[in-house]
Formats: sequence, C-alpha cells, structure tokens
Amino acid sequence: MAPRTIDRQLDGKGLGIGVVAARFNGYITDQMLEVTLKRLLALNVGHNDVVVVRTPGAFELSLVARRLADRGDIDAVIAIGAVIRGETDHYDHVAYAASEGIARAGEDSGKPVIFGVLTTDNTEQAVARIGHAGDYAEAAVEMANTMRQIHELP
Repeated sequence: MAPRTIDRQLDGKGLGIGVVAARFNGYITDQMLEVTLKRLLALNVGHNDVVVVRTPGAFELSLVARRLADRGDIDAVIAIGAVIRGETDHYDHVAYAASEGIARAGEDSGKPVIFGVLTTDNTEQAVARIGHAGDYAEAAVEMANTMRQIHELP
C-alpha cells in the first residue's frame, strides 16, 4: 500500500489570496507587488479573489497579514516589503519585527503567510531581487492547496 502523498498544486482557481505590501521603499515594493499580482493571475487566481492592502512600512505588515488571514475568504497571505540596511541599527529592529510578526501571523491563524520581505544591505541587492516576487505567489498558491489537501485527507 502506497503512502498518502500530497503533491504540489499550483492551480489557484477558487483560492482567496491576500497581499499586504509596504509603501516604504515603494520604488522596490511597488514593482514587487506588480510581479506578484501578475504571477497570481497566471496561476488562475481570479482578480476578485485577491485583496491588496498597503501599509506604511514593513513593521506594520504582520498585523494586517493576520487580519487578512482571519477572513474566511482568504486562503493565504503574501507580505511584501523591503528593508534596506542603513547607518543605524533601525534595520535590525524592523527586519526582526517583520520576520517574527509574519511568522506568528501564520502560526496563529493556521493559514500560510508568505514572507516576501527583502532584507538587503543596499538598494542594488533589493532591485536585483524584484523579479523573484513571483515566487511568493507560487508559494501562496502551493501552500493554500497543501493546507486544503491536508484538511481533506481521509
């Protein structure tokens, strides 16, 4: 007898996806949001099944991510931000708070909350990673489908 296996599924039809994106470093996050939304549509997530919320910065992402995850029509949340190291230790505090808060939002809600926050030493590194934002969409769809499959196991 073969084990019950949950396979990767990237069809987003019928999934509700929340996307919360920071406005701070908007020249980065705006492009990341655009790439993420295009990839969600390519994965068959409907326009009306996506909710986008903007926050002032990365620090505020986790609270909004948690509220989106609490909604019954949201199956996964993507948190998008860019924290670029500066000359003070502010970077360390914001990066830590964002990562801990986003992880906690997923754990507390029981829904996938995807960490799409760039933490880079400089702007050039952040710009080089913008195109990878489509990976956040794939992770959200895959994890939402995985959670559904786990729930439906006999």
